[in-house]
Amino acid sequence: MTFTRRALLGAALALGLVAGSPASAADAPKEIRIDWATYNPVSLILKDKKILEQEFEKDGIAIRWVQSAGSNKALEFLNAGSLDFGSTAGAAALLGRINGNPVKSIYVYSRPEWTALVARADSSFAKPADLKGKSVAVTRGTDPHIFLVRALAEAGLTEKDVKLVLLQHADGKMALLRGDVDAWAGLDPIMASAEIEAGAKLFFRKPDANTWGILNTREDFAKAHPQIVARVLSAYEKARAIALADKATLTASLVAATKLPDAVIAKQLERTELTHSRIGAPQRDSILAAGLALQEAGVIKADVDVKKVVADLIDERFGQFGQ
Repeated sequence: MTFTRRALLGAALALGLVAGSPASAADAPKEIRIDWATYNPVSLILKDKKILEQEFEKDGIAIRWVQSAGSNKALEFLNAGSLDFGSTAGAAALLGRINGNPVKSIYVYSRPEWTALVARADSSFAKPADLKGKSVAVTRGTDPHIFLVRALAEAGLTEKDVKLVLLQHADGKMALLRGDVDAWAGLDPIMASAEIEAGAKLFFRKPDANTWGILNTREDFAKAHPQIVARVLSAYEKARAIALADKATLTASLVAATKLPDAVIAKQLERTELTHSRIGAPQRDSILAAGLALQEAGVIKADVDVKKVVADLIDERFGQFGQ
């Protein structure tokens, strides 16, 4: 499901959310701080095409771009107030919310299979159970971490049955290829690089256990500037349309940002669906399933009402403008 600029802003006008009144102009931020991430291809089109800069130039609002190296970093920046919009996996946003980070999930930028369990080409690993007693590189608080926990749980294991080596995604790949760890909970496009360039094997895949690519904002920002949020999502829709219509431009943006070859980016894009945008029931169900699995595994405390936190996390106000 998609939403158009006219539908977005038309509904926003009906709700009194459109900028332009003296009060809203006076209260507008001087800049919008938004992330870009190589795991969020749409963000690269948005940045490279300067769509936000064009949208907000007439308002005198500057755009500040910040790179997020993973969901954990995006959530950290959002919590610190150094980002207004940040790219994460859905389940990662849930963990952030449970841990007191007042984020709101407002938009879907992708439906990816961006994580899997990865081993070197000469490894004998064939299933998650093979990781018992082994070292695994992982970035805590991200979809690969959540994917690992769920995979271990299905094999009757917990994090205590493996040796977690906490590294940011790119460092996890290098640790795997150097032989410093036995396996890695990978993330594209770095995972695709290990696969294409170093022969690494994805020995356990489960697409449905990858949660959605979600754009989040801070709760206070959404409350204070709903008209800004609507316009940012309208800009995102322009970028997503370009990404869908012009694969060559999308590939070029990813190649330039990652410094990875076309073959690696092609592998990433094979596993990345960009035909969704409106947040709602599918994302809620996926995030809830991940949350309940993490609770069963002991990562989320038993007394947390996961369903309520998911309801608090997902903000469909802007998605209601979709058609």
